[in-house]
Amino acid sequence: MLPDSLNINITAVLPEILLTGLAISVLIFDFFLPKGKKQILGYIGIIGLFALLPVVWTTQNAVPAFGETVISDTISSFFDTIFIIAGILTLIISIDYSKKGNIHKGEYYPIVLIAILGMMVMASSNDLLTLYVGLELMAISFYVLIAYRRNETRSVEGALKYFVLGGLSSGIILYGITFAYGVGGTTNLQGISNQVAHIDVHDPFLLLAIVFITVGLSFKIALFPFHLWAPDAYQGAPPPITALLSVGSKAAAFSILFRIFIIAFHGLHPQWSKLLWPLSAATMVFGSVVAISQKNIIRMMAYSSIAHAGMIMIGFLVNSRAGMAGVLYYLLVYTFMNMGVFAVVTLLAKDNGRGENIEDYQGLASRQPLLAFFLALFLLALIGVPPTGGFTAKFFIFAAAIEAGYYVLAIVGVVATAVALFFYTRIIFYMYMKEPQGSDDTVTPGNATRIALFIAGTGIAILGLYPSPFMRFLEKAIQIYF
Repeated sequence: MLPDSLNINITAVLPEILLTGLAISVLIFDFFLPKGKKQILGYIGIIGLFALLPVVWTTQNAVPAFGETVISDTISSFFDTIFIIAGILTLIISIDYSKKGNIHKGEYYPIVLIAILGMMVMASSNDLLTLYVGLELMAISFYVLIAYRRNETRSVEGALKYFVLGGLSSGIILYGITFAYGVGGTTNLQGISNQVAHIDVHDPFLLLAIVFITVGLSFKIALFPFHLWAPDAYQGAPPPITALLSVGSKAAAFSILFRIFIIAFHGLHPQWSKLLWPLSAATMVFGSVVAISQKNIIRMMAYSSIAHAGMIMIGFLVNSRAGMAGVLYYLLVYTFMNMGVFAVVTLLAKDNGRGENIEDYQGLASRQPLLAFFLALFLLALIGVPPTGGFTAKFFIFAAAIEAGYYVLAIVGVVATAVALFFYTRIIFYMYMKEPQGSDDTVTPGNATRIALFIAGTGIAILGLYPSPFMRFLEKAIQIYF
């Protein structure tokens, strides 16, 4: 391939290059900092990610670069924004968490940045192999981060389950990629789309590609019944990493779904929707029902995350401009909701497991009214109570489903939301309607946690009160694909 046809455009990958430099710089600075000053690395990472936000939006180019393997379009910029916001909040939460003595090594911060880098590579991929490289970069980083508390049995157990099932799912995805390459004669997504348009939609190898890629990505998103790793990995990881895992990896997996199913397999909607429909419905029901019986708030949030993944999947099934815009909007809102919940959980959780049980939140409103207020706000947003962003996110998804004729799926989503009302409000009931038990050992939120709570709360409020500008922008961004 001639250099001109490769379209070497450094601007298209400038955010990834700068983030790589930031991660390397943080790793180098680690050598010059004493053990008690590792929080400085977190501040450097936060400043660097903030500086990266305008770069993401000023380096857009709809023309694929580097042999059409990467593309820096509006969709990739939007996903990058979600990853960066999640990364900033993760590092902010980690600063207060490190003061508990739970983060002793400086490599924690660069590994978080590398995980975000993998997500960004996935979002900007225009080729199956580039996409897979980003996926593995993110997955390997999380293998390390989940097991970061290596002296705790639950951390090692969660990391082992994530590693085994994550490796299995990566192999399944790669197997699906081989079938897609065999059918399309290329790993380029647009090239596959062009080739699929001229072959029989019932081609067995094409259907196998769809099945294997769907199953593999279902592991990454934690759709039922491919969710088994999620509760243990969430509980075993340090709470800030659980927050990033629940938001960043999920959004990254959905960015892959967008690239593969909306671009490469767009003309095969009748085929892949038959797989996603039962997965979406079963995931919503299972996640909501099982979350009721959980006594540990982190495990409850794991099953909550599973249920929300099923709801987001509705937008893909709709396969319309409104549905896809709803997916992107939901992911942005979900970032603020979940990061906010885990900001509170991170502050209250202790190494002995205290602070993770729902009963430990009894009387929190009388002990720490600020924390109780923000946690109640985030939980109400997860339920979908107006005027929070959670309400508008679910409204857009369900409205798109009804408009497209997916009445049963919309009903299942509404029922799952009604079920979720119980386990979310149970925590609010404990905080406001019960008296504290045991000794008052609640930690006072530091400045970093206060900032994280304020950012997350403001994001939910703005998205809930002024959703129209965001939806108009998103619908305009994706109109080229529909």
